[in-house]
Parts: sequence; structure tokens; C-alpha cells
Amino acid sequence: MTIDVPQEILDALTDVDMPRLPPEAPASGTVRLAGIDVPVYRAGCVVVGSGAAGLRAAVEMKRRGDDVVIISQSAWGGTSACSGSDKQTLHTANTADQGDNYKTMARAIRSGGAMDEDTAYVEAVGSSRMMASLQFLGLPLPQDPLGGTLRYQTDHDEVGRATSCGPRTSRLMVKVLAEEAIRLGVPFYNQTTAVKILTEGDGTDRHVVGILMMRAGDRTQENPLGIALFVSDVIVLAAGGPGELYRDSVYPNGCFGSLGLALEAGIELVNLTESQFGIGTRREGFPWNLSGTYVQAIPHIYSVDMQGVEHHFLGEYYRSTQELASNVFRKGYQWPFHATRMLDFGSSLVDLAIYRETAAGRRVFMDFNRNPLPVPGDLPFGLERLDEDVRLYLGKAGADQDMPIDRLKHMNPLAIELYRRYKIDIAAEPLEFAVNNQHMNGGVMVDVWGRSNLRGCYAVGEAAGTHGVTRPGGAALNAGQVFGTRAAEHISANGRAKRAAADDITTTAEAGIVDLLGALRTESPLSVKSIRADVQARMSEKAGIICDQESVSGALSEARKLNADIRDQGIAYGRGAEAVRGVQWRHMALASEAVLIALDFFIRNGGGSRGARAICDTQGESLPLVRSGPLQQYRFRKERPAHREEQIVVRLDGNEIVLSTRPNRTFDESARSFFERDWPAWLTGRIYDLADE
Repeated sequence: MTIDVPQEILDALTDVDMPRLPPEAPASGTVRLAGIDVPVYRAGCVVVGSGAAGLRAAVEMKRRGDDVVIISQSAWGGTSACSGSDKQTLHTANTADQGDNYKTMARAIRSGGAMDEDTAYVEAVGSSRMMASLQFLGLPLPQDPLGGTLRYQTDHDEVGRATSCGPRTSRLMVKVLAEEAIRLGVPFYNQTTAVKILTEGDGTDRHVVGILMMRAGDRTQENPLGIALFVSDVIVLAAGGPGELYRDSVYPNGCFGSLGLALEAGIELVNLTESQFGIGTRREGFPWNLSGTYVQAIPHIYSVDMQGVEHHFLGEYYRSTQELASNVFRKGYQWPFHATRMLDFGSSLVDLAIYRETAAGRRVFMDFNRNPLPVPGDLPFGLERLDEDVRLYLGKAGADQDMPIDRLKHMNPLAIELYRRYKIDIAAEPLEFAVNNQHMNGGVMVDVWGRSNLRGCYAVGEAAGTHGVTRPGGAALNAGQVFGTRAAEHISANGRAKRAAADDITTTAEAGIVDLLGALRTESPLSVKSIRADVQARMSEKAGIICDQESVSGALSEARKLNADIRDQGIAYGRGAEAVRGVQWRHMALASEAVLIALDFFIRNGGGSRGARAICDTQGESLPLVRSGPLQQYRFRKERPAHREEQIVVRLDGNEIVLSTRPNRTFDESARSFFERDWPAWLTGRIYDLADE
């Protein structure tokens, strides 16, 4: 990208206006439950969440003639509509040059381990279809003059399958999908929060019959909390990840996901030990990932202590200015923290150094008007003194300007424009940032059609635990589109969402409302504010990138006590809106315990360092080195190869979270389809595995 991009083009890729929601359809009736007049809405399927994955599921169901509605806590306010990076990545099969190999791509997607092989292939083979359909809807993915999609390399991507519309790729995806959903007439219910999944039956016969909501538009004097009943035999959980789980987070504020909601319904979760952490600006201002060209411009990184004294702290970690600058650059495509990259003076030493500065009470900044200061006693920074891979990249990009801000302007002016929209001018002032939680790789355990263990409940997007220990950058956006489509195909094939549910579930709904009201008590000493501070501090300080057995075990004990207190004392609230947050923080406290029990189980069973976390151990085999010598307090365990072949599963049984492990599902790469033999399975619907439906 050259500097001479017209301002109107930059504006169109940065300021993405979202469509106006259509008027809401009224309730089909009202029923008196637990002393409250509760409005009743009926649908064939309820999609919980209005992000890219949920919209895809709704669009594909509506195209197939299903009766589907979307409910959203805050339309266009979630992660896919509000998050991004310098050039936010969509990871799909390469459609330029010599094309791609889906089986090779699947191996790359699951290369981090603890991922189902069939899921990886589903995501790979489905990616071309998803990209083409997004382009059909108007997503402006860049092309070369002959129609090939422009590509680049991202994290955990050795081939170069990444593409991007700029900093707002996922928001643009939400925009085109939302416009299609509105065009198709999909009903939306905004300011609507799912608070309890309703089920009937026992054992394998247990199934979804509806879902309780709290709706701002349904609050009345007789129904002050705005409780509403949505009757439906099918739900799709698409509310994203648990963004409020960590204090240090780049999720937009108010992103709760649906892990606690799912746990309370007896839905099994998987891979909760696996997340992503990386550098980004704090959520108190404008939360944003600082990957790609932000660091490839090689700005000066420094900290400031409480006395206002500046510290060139990276100079204490790397042996030379060249090594320091080259690893700052590599954070562009090695953005997520990875324990093994702390070794051999790798790029995750940058994350560790920033983590330690922040823990010491210092604020960390990037200065795009200064090149990195030299390591003490070494030569000053120079573009000619960089590692070969860095020199080659900057050379191809034509980024030979003297200052970082000019290199950034040349490579990606949108990266600067984006922050200016939020009144932060990185061309004029340093940018404060930290190591933050960015993505939950685990979630609801699903099969290759997005089905959970609860009949009638599907999960897509970040709500689904389809990822393993690592994933290529942008693979999550692709997975949400692929599984949104596959869930819709399966729901349409089984026919249960063809018309609005007509069942009478008043007894089940009333029991659910009684349970809900019992957890909200105006006189409780437990407030939303206190629970939030408790959960977020514990997760950020004890379950972030640096963990050890004692700290995690202690955190788990504290989380269990908090949930016991919530069950005994409820959560205080004043107004109706506070009651919604009370339920969400009950769910978040439960999700926190689930993450910690899985992490504690993993560590106690010899689990080593992988992906997002370094498991520190005085007997650990791996020892990070810095310029002055070894960092003994960060000696960590290696990953056990056997743990790559299995996944940790958690579920709620009564008030106790129970664990198990299961092997990764396999995929026979030697198998070949044969048209005449396999066509009947498609024609008759046998491919959908409907025997248990």
C-alpha cells in the first residue's frame, strides 16, 4: 500500500456504518409465570448473538426456509463488530498463485494439537466457499489484476493464507451479513440477553424447549426485570467468547459470551485451558490488537515508573540492538504469546518483558517517533542491521524510511487512521499498551455439524470449542462462517425449525424463572462490582501467560468459594439493568471456575507449557535466557506429546464441575470420495447423521 491512498478510501475501510435494525415483531402472547406477566415469543430457531458467525447461521437458515430469529445483547456491539488489528486477518485456502491443498491446510490448522482432525478439514475445505460467498455479499477482499486474492503470512501460518480488508475486516463481514439478514426478513430482538436455557427430558432424551431472556423493551411495572420467554426447539449459541473474564483484555466492554449459560444447561465444554494473549491497547481506552505493521514498523518500546522515569527495559533482555529490533518486528506475525518463543531470545521475550513491567506497576508505551534505543554497549539501530528475514520483508514493502511512523504510513496508513478515529494520534504521541487476553480457543464441545451434547443446541463462532492449542491468525473468522453454515444445513435437514414452535412449556419456564429470581436478591452483600473485581483480578494474575501449580490451585479454591457464596447469598441489584448484569456475572464466575479446574487438572497431570501459557516449575526443562543470564523464576515445563492427542472436557453436575478427557477425533487422509457411490448419501440426507434426531 502506498502513501497516496485517497482519504475517502481510507475512511470507507475505517468508518464502517452498520445497517439500521428493522422494527421488532411483537410477542405472540403473554402468560402469568411466578407472579409475572411474561411475554411469549415463538420461533423455529433462536440464534443467540448478532456477530459474524450468528448472522451467517441465520442467513443460511432463512435461505433454506427455516423460521429463525436473532437475539442480541447489543447489536453491532460485540467482538466481531468492534475488534480488529492493523490489517485484521481472514484465514482461508489460498486462491492465488498455485492454489492450495485442503489436507495440508487442515494439518496446519490443527498443528498445535488438541484439535479434532475432522474439524480442521471441515474448516479448510469450507473456507473457499465461505470466502466466495462473502465476496458475493460485497466484502471488499483485495485482488490482483488477474483476480487472485492478495495474501500475506500471519501467525501459525507458514504458507501465507491470510488476507484482509484492513483494520475492520470482521466489522465489514458483520455489515454485509447483517444487510443480507435484513433483506431476507430475519427478525432481530435487540437489547435482549439470554439468561437461562430451558430443557425437558432426561439423559440422552434431554432437549431444548426454549430460552429465558431479559429484554429492556419488555420491562414494565408488572415485569420490572423484563423477563421474556422464547419458545423454540433449536438454539444456536453465537454470543462470542468470555471477554469479561480477564481484567487485561482487548475484548470490547460487556462481552460475556455464553460459557456459563451453557454450563448451567448441562452442556459440555472443551479446551478451556487454551486461550490467546498478546499485546494490545487497554480496554479502558480503545482496545485493539497491536499486531502486523504496528510492530513491523519497529517503534521504540519503553516503560515509565511511578516517578515518571523512563526505562529502556527491552535492552535488558536482548543481546544486541539487531536482535531486539528484529524480535519486535516478528511480533507482527508471531503476535500471540507462545512459551517456546521465550527461548533462544525469541519474540515472546517481548511479551514476558512487558508482562513483568506491568506487574511492577510501570506503564508501557510504543513511540512511533523514535527508533529502538540501542542495547547498552551495542551499535545503534539501523535498517541495515536487522536479521535477514526482517530486512527482506521491509525491503519488499519499500519500508526504508528513517522513522517508524513514516514506515507505518508507507506500509499501512489505515493503522494510523484507525486510532485517530478514537482521538489517539500515534503520529504525535506514544501509545500505551499491555499484554492482554484476546481469544478463547475452547468453548462448547461440538461435532462436525456444530451440535453440542444437548439435543437442539448448536454452537458456532468463538462460543464453540473448535480450536486447538494454537490456530492461524484469522482462522477463527473462517471457522465461524464455516460452522455457521454447517449448523444451518443440519438444522434445515432435520426439519425442526421449519415453523415456529407451538409447545406449551409453561411449567418448565416457571421453574426457570423461580430459579432465576432466587439468584437475584436486593439484600445480598455480593455486588456485580465486587464479583467483577474478584474474578478479573484472579484470572489476570493467576491464569494469564505465566502460571504455576500452587497459584492455579489457590485460584481454583477461591473461585469455588465465590460460586458457593453466590449460590447461598445471590447477587444484589437495584434497577432492572443491574439484574441482567447480575445474571451475567453469575455465569462469568461459573465460567472462571471451569477454566481454573481444567487448568488445575492439566497442570496436576503433568501438563506443560504450550500455546497461551508458560507452566512455571522449578524442575522444568526449559529456561528463558536474557542478556544478563537465566531467568530462573520463569523456568517452565515442556509440553507432553501425549497431551496434544486429547482434550479436557468439563460439565456441571449439580453444583460440581466434573472433568474427563477424550481423544481427538481423527480424519482418514487416505480416504477418497467416489461420485456414484457417495451421491446417494447426499441425496437422501444420510450425510447429516440424523439417526438420533
